[in-house]
Amino acid sequence: MENNGYNYLKVLLLTILFLNSPNNSWGRKHGDGVQPLSQINILGTTLDLHKEVHLDVSYILLDSKGNEEKVPCRHMARTESMSLVQENEKSKLKMLKNEGDEVQSTTTKESYGYIARVTVDIDIDQPSPDDWVGVFSPSKFNVSASCQEVGNKRVEEPYICTAPIKYKYVNHSTPNYLETGKATVEFDLINQRADFAFAVFSGGLSNPKLVKITEPISPFPNPKAPLYPRLAMGETWDVMTVTWTSGYNMDEAVPFVEWGRPGGSTMQSPAGTFTYTRNQMCASPARTIGWRDPGFIHTSFLKDLWPNTVYSYRMGHLILSDGSYVWSKNYKFKSPPFPGESSLQRVVIFGDMGKGERDGSNEYADYQPGALNTTDQLTKDIDNIDAVFLIGDLPYANGYISQWDQFTAQVEPIASSVPFMVASGNHERDSPDSGSFYANNDSGGECGVPAETTFYVPAKNRAKFWYSADYGMFHFCIADTEHDWRAGTEQYKFLEECLASVNRHKQPWLIFAGHRPLGYSSNKWFGEEGSFEEPMGRDDLQKLWQKYRVDIAFWGHVHNYERTCPVYQNQCVKSKEETSHYSGVVDGTIHVVAGGGGAHLNEFSPIKTSWSIYRDYDFGFVKLTAFNYSSLQFEYKKSSDGKVYDSFTISRDYKDVLSCVHDSCAPYTLAS
Repeated sequence: MENNGYNYLKVLLLTILFLNSPNNSWGRKHGDGVQPLSQINILGTTLDLHKEVHLDVSYILLDSKGNEEKVPCRHMARTESMSLVQENEKSKLKMLKNEGDEVQSTTTKESYGYIARVTVDIDIDQPSPDDWVGVFSPSKFNVSASCQEVGNKRVEEPYICTAPIKYKYVNHSTPNYLETGKATVEFDLINQRADFAFAVFSGGLSNPKLVKITEPISPFPNPKAPLYPRLAMGETWDVMTVTWTSGYNMDEAVPFVEWGRPGGSTMQSPAGTFTYTRNQMCASPARTIGWRDPGFIHTSFLKDLWPNTVYSYRMGHLILSDGSYVWSKNYKFKSPPFPGESSLQRVVIFGDMGKGERDGSNEYADYQPGALNTTDQLTKDIDNIDAVFLIGDLPYANGYISQWDQFTAQVEPIASSVPFMVASGNHERDSPDSGSFYANNDSGGECGVPAETTFYVPAKNRAKFWYSADYGMFHFCIADTEHDWRAGTEQYKFLEECLASVNRHKQPWLIFAGHRPLGYSSNKWFGEEGSFEEPMGRDDLQKLWQKYRVDIAFWGHVHNYERTCPVYQNQCVKSKEETSHYSGVVDGTIHVVAGGGGAHLNEFSPIKTSWSIYRDYDFGFVKLTAFNYSSLQFEYKKSSDGKVYDSFTISRDYKDVLSCVHDSCAPYTLAS
């Protein structure tokens, strides 16, 4: 009994130490899970090279739909010489570059694809259940002599100074591995501008021992290729921005976008080139083991667009050394309607998406189990979507910078086709002593830098993530809940100006959105606090929502779905029986928590709140459809099947927006 009590106390103490560790990225209150890469004690790695281990690595290239590419493709075994590999890569790179006099008619052969499916065959004499394979990129993980710049003072080899970009347990991939010592582990890799090496470890994640590492491979014909375009609306309706990632700095190549109407003449728009460095990160792990070079991020502004017009585009780089061109594949988008223009307009809104792994990497992490379902449903329905708003908590990289590339690759089928507008969440911005309103380290030391560089938003200052956007009959006011929003602040002033600026005759549908629920949520932890909102959330803002007759306010952060009645000051302003159709005066705002984009789910409070109409403990997203100035449709769809599980409609006339309601009456005089 004494021994059991001791063991219980030991487990309890270790749990407390883990939860309070400054490097622990788990959201203790909100249950945001553990970033899988943070579980690896990579700086504690030791050598264990006594085992007899044989590794073979091979790969095939796949297109973006998972089909094998119809191009000469190298399969690398351990007997292949690296000099031959390098010569093959050089010859393939030449195939990608078109001569300057063919720029208008020749494109890069897109058959090279984006995905390398790598097979690692393992033969080991002493298999154990905690053996795992890590993927390192770049392959030289010991570029430092002692890792001291990442806070490791030890001097023993192997000097692993950076976390892998993904990993797998060996016996999870091959069930009879413990009996035979033989296993096959597969990884799907995207182009991240560097080579890859695969390392076998024993000892599990907490006590890793390096057993064997492969020679590096470079599966992509052009590691620097322009990839992963992200569209976003500009500061005016007739501007579309294209942001992408490449390995070309501006002293090596000139970035631009070639675009035009399909079948018509094309034009070229220049792009700016940006990046960020380790020193611009605010804390660990982003400054230490999570750091990885993000490459170069380019943004181009396609201006003077015609409304509701389909354009094709591709990203290009003019290579300064020889005048050749490198191209992306061809994409297309439809330009926004003129503000106030009445046409069919469809917008998707959700938060807390996260990043999934189709190859089963980082398995059993239970980190963002719904991310791929949401991605796939939106991709399937992309022809019926005009814009997407992801309102915070994007990849949950939490300081592991490699995850941003992987997230942009995941959403590329969506973001390359329609404006992909983002908001700032705690996992993008929050870091102690960095100016964020919340003093935790939910961003893993990123303090907003990767988010504001990787994605464009039409903010005056992208470090302050609040902005407005127009799409036809919609007017959006996007708040940054990670900066102070209270009355008297810079953001509060902006939000009131944004709400006041809309002409409801032309843009009747006024939408407010932010990450943390500053309005209403029946989430369990809010219930325990007794507030059912982010503390101080609606104290000042509800005055604005009521004054300017906001139709719907959207929130993330809470990983579930909930819809309220039209509500003001905790009271439903319409009958609770009226849940599927609303009409008449705008006398309250409907609040929607749509945080089920993919991150693992949060429980509801057992307390039944009076204003809550519909709750769903599942992954999903919201789709708004504006048919005209008087009719709006709201649909909540589950990511698992894309079917509608909650819906309502709004119908009203312009005079209903103007009518006098509680705490929102325009001043008037009886004078004639």
